Amino acid sequence: MASEGDDGPLVGRTGTLAEVQADLRDVGPGGTAAVFVTGESGVGKTRLLREIADKMRGSGFAVLSGTCLDIGDASPMHPVLQALRRSDRRPQPFDTGAGDAGAILERVSLELQNFAGEQRLLLILDDLQWADRSTRQLLLYLLAGLGDVPLSVLAAVRTEALHGAHPLRRVLAELRRLRSVKVVDLAPLDREQTLALVNAIAGGGIEAADAERVYQRSGGNPFVVEELARDLREGRVELSDTLREIFLARVDELPPNAYTVVRAIAAGVEPIGHASLGRVAGLPEDHLIEAVRTAVAHRFVTSGPDGYRLRHRLVAEVLAAEVLPAEATALHLRYAQALEAAESVDHARLVHHWQNAGDPGRALPSALAAAHAAEQMYGFTEANRYWSLALDLTSGDSPERTELLTHAAEAAHLCGEHQRALARLAELAGRPDAPGRCELHLRRARYLAAAGRSVTAEAEYELALDAPDSTPRQRASAAAHLAELLLHLGRYGDAFERASAALDLATENGTTADLVRASAALGFSSAFREDPAGGLAVLRQAVEIAEGSGHPVDLGVAYLHLAELLAGPLNNVEEGVLVARRGAERLASLGAGRTYQTRLLAIAANGLFRVGQWAEADAVLEAAMQHRPSGADAVELLLARCRLWVGFGDVDAAHRDLDAVATLLAGGGARHVLPMLTLRAGLAMLQGRHDAARAAVQHGLTETRSDDLVLLGVLAWHGLRAEAEAHARGVAVDPGAVRRLRTVVDRVADGSGSVAPPVRAVVDGYLDLCAGELGRIEDRPDAGRWARAAATWDHRHQPYPAAYCRLRQAEALLHGRSRRAVATTALREAYRTADAMGARPFAAEIVATAQRFRLVLDDDIPTEPPAPEPSDKLDVLTQREREVLAAVAEGLTNREIGERLFISERTVGVHVGHIFDKLQVRSRAAASRVIMGKHRVA
Repeated sequence: MASEGDDGPLVGRTGTLAEVQADLRDVGPGGTAAVFVTGESGVGKTRLLREIADKMRGSGFAVLSGTCLDIGDASPMHPVLQALRRSDRRPQPFDTGAGDAGAILERVSLELQNFAGEQRLLLILDDLQWADRSTRQLLLYLLAGLGDVPLSVLAAVRTEALHGAHPLRRVLAELRRLRSVKVVDLAPLDREQTLALVNAIAGGGIEAADAERVYQRSGGNPFVVEELARDLREGRVELSDTLREIFLARVDELPPNAYTVVRAIAAGVEPIGHASLGRVAGLPEDHLIEAVRTAVAHRFVTSGPDGYRLRHRLVAEVLAAEVLPAEATALHLRYAQALEAAESVDHARLVHHWQNAGDPGRALPSALAAAHAAEQMYGFTEANRYWSLALDLTSGDSPERTELLTHAAEAAHLCGEHQRALARLAELAGRPDAPGRCELHLRRARYLAAAGRSVTAEAEYELALDAPDSTPRQRASAAAHLAELLLHLGRYGDAFERASAALDLATENGTTADLVRASAALGFSSAFREDPAGGLAVLRQAVEIAEGSGHPVDLGVAYLHLAELLAGPLNNVEEGVLVARRGAERLASLGAGRTYQTRLLAIAANGLFRVGQWAEADAVLEAAMQHRPSGADAVELLLARCRLWVGFGDVDAAHRDLDAVATLLAGGGARHVLPMLTLRAGLAMLQGRHDAARAAVQHGLTETRSDDLVLLGVLAWHGLRAEAEAHARGVAVDPGAVRRLRTVVDRVADGSGSVAPPVRAVVDGYLDLCAGELGRIEDRPDAGRWARAAATWDHRHQPYPAAYCRLRQAEALLHGRSRRAVATTALREAYRTADAMGARPFAAEIVATAQRFRLVLDDDIPTEPPAPEPSDKLDVLTQREREVLAAVAEGLTNREIGERLFISERTVGVHVGHIFDKLQVRSRAAASRVIMGKHRVA
């Protein structure tokens, strides 16, 4: 199963290559050394031998390569003599089948010595498991130092061939006693290495789920990975004929009982317990053990404490096409019967086998039991799957379908499938025995809010509160949820009033979940408006209540609001990020990775963005995106990521994320709409599209119901900045737009007196920025105002606005033709901040300002702005990014690159992402071609 003409790099073998070469040079007392590389078929032994031969040829070694054939002893010493005949120095003819064996060994040894000349000989033998008896004797003779040849031997052996009484087992056992003989077991690739190889073969852009599927099907076997990756690249879904024939040929080699065991395991849900396997296979215990041992020896099965597994899931796919339907049904029936006879029933497996045994009626009870069990363990994704399965097994007029729809809708909502939850609810509402009006409104409101449709959700909560059939408990739940929704809409005054009433209702009639939600909403709104200490105390108490309940939703609500309050309005960013990350870990352990964990990671990323740790924020968001969130959860992450794209200057990526947000926000509130429009304005300014920036901000000003002064302040700053940028470039300012922005600024200034001091401090910072932009528009720049604003943002530990203020301070000073040294210092500090964050467009603007006023910055700061399209693509990379790219081109994984460069694996991932962005490529292979193309030109 060796792979010839490999398309991909030699992934995951860098360390092994170096280790084997060192061992081949490390000779023993007899002047010889040997490395035997073992591993399953297709794991890359032949490729490894070829790479080592290329590296060692000409470095003091004469390399001679031969391949053993499966022809028995018909052709003595075939691989060695074949290799000599193919070399430039052909051996003298002699008869290997006649004469004294010792004399023949000496004769071959002499030929090898003549071939090597003054160099050391590296004898490479592939497929040594097929070596004839004479070749095995020659190895023992030479490695014992009897041939008087300075020799290193590198040989590859298929592990599955070394079972039973194979003669090579005895040879290897004897050779292992020599200090200079090493045996290296070549393991399959791990997940990360498999992903790297898949992307290299398929050209990048492969979905994580597809790459994971390749890993599961291949077990990390490089040959199989490459074949499956080529199928992905060419859009093939079916198993290729090449792989099918290879696996079928290997299966046909199995003895009958071993074949029975492999077929039984392929039909099961791994891992398969020994007792269950015995019942399904129908073999006596001693025959069963011997059959399993054989299957393990042939590298089809792995054995662990929890049972048996197939080494490659492709075996199951291949056998599924070879087994008759009646045979498959019988296997599943025996599995179901074996599972029901067990002391502890595994309902998840049982439903699978009853379904495939053609008895869905017996599968339904197991599906219900599995769904309930998953919910008890907070496994909402699994619960959703089993409730959906139960619905599929139930007819539309079945009386139990109403209860199933109730459970299925809630499970879909809790695992992040909000649109599916709404669809289930719509079907439920149409049934004659549907729940009451209040319950339906309450559920629809929760699902709509989670899907990002906040305005519609608010109306549904109001309907739930006004429903004539509402109970005290339902009213408490509706009030608590509505208070939280008002927070998301940015209406903190309304949220405070609703939360106060909701807390009273929840204390008297509500559940623990209602109490947590009402407390969180009350604490957040109170801290924002007037009482930071009191609000924080209420929120921390909500976290304690949630920890006591242990329910993922309670914990998610409490941690979410506490982290957001700290990292946002109260500007305690460091603690907010810590709380968000701690909460995210807690929620991940409870199965809420797709919902609350992703939101918490978005909060952490936003906090890291504010304090200038953009690379770390990028890594956090990349990890969060792996959960594939939906609805409002996805909006949070996309907005957070878009902030980075705008800061990094990646226009296309920012547009994609903003378009996705706009699609998801059907009826969203100010909490999402205002940041989206602010980012659109920032992106438009980056492109010099001042009209588009103005339009985005003016659209945002229609969100008048929000009393989130921070969001309004940021929006107003972007609007005034857009007008100031237009004025600086000789484009007409829109007086009407400026007038409306002044009105918003006055509103924010008036409202800042009624919010808590920490919030007021942040709001005042944005008011300073707005005042500075007005000065630019009116041609009355105030360097002192910008300097004071920079110091204020420094005090708040937010480097980007501080650096921006320093740039404007320098411009004001230089326009006034005064204090040139102070301006230079301000520009230098601003540049260093921008460069450290990776804010490329901002850094270019600073350099352009220095150039315009003919300022000489530090020697390590360029005096020319970077060209938009450099002649050398690598010019856009930092020195560290070039080092990472060079290692990528060698085929190293992120872990291997980190070890070489003494940086973390996560940091390597961030560098790789930046390299892809800068070089406009989508895969490691494409990035490698850029640097290799440069070297070819050089």
